[in-house]
Amino acid sequence: MRFKGIHHIALITGNMEATIRFWRDLLGMRLISGFGESGFRQYFFEVGEGTALSFFEWEGAQPAARKLHGRPVSGPLAFDHIAFELDSADAVWTLKDRLEAAGFPCSDMIDHGSFHAVYSFDPNGVPIEFCCAGAGEGARHEPALHDADPPPAALEGPEPQPGRWTEAVTPRPATERQVKDGDSSGFFQKWAGR
Repeated sequence: MRFKGIHHIALITGNMEATIRFWRDLLGMRLISGFGESGFRQYFFEVGEGTALSFFEWEGAQPAARKLHGRPVSGPLAFDHIAFELDSADAVWTLKDRLEAAGFPCSDMIDHGSFHAVYSFDPNGVPIEFCCAGAGEGARHEPALHDADPPPAALEGPEPQPGRWTEAVTPRPATERQVKDGDSSGFFQKWAGR
């Protein structure tokens, strides 16, 4: 099994209008799909070939409290920031200028060695990064650890380690592979014990 990439990342907004204006009109990501019903919407923006960013809109959803990219905080969290790669440093500088002209503060351009990056936030408080290649091939071509005390699993190398998890012994028969219409809310409600 080999992953092709990220199909989409799903985030939350309480204001789809402002979200569309930012992601489509300011950043230039095509609005490629949208659906909804009473009290619920989900819209998708094309990031690149085969990759999208989506937003669920629920009434009463509030923008996230601003958390600086990579800055430790306490409490339950599952997300730090999203990084988008652009094709050149000029493209990152141009995007930084556009964001700042529209009233969205940005960081300086930061040199991370194999890539350079600028950091900002969208109208929903989502921390975002825009990066481009720096010097060298980068971690995708030459994996490397720069950790004084890496966990044991990391010391096993960059490749997947077989035998660490129980394998599915009996494949699901084709007759049981059913695709159902609708959203996944029923599954998640059942899973959460509601």
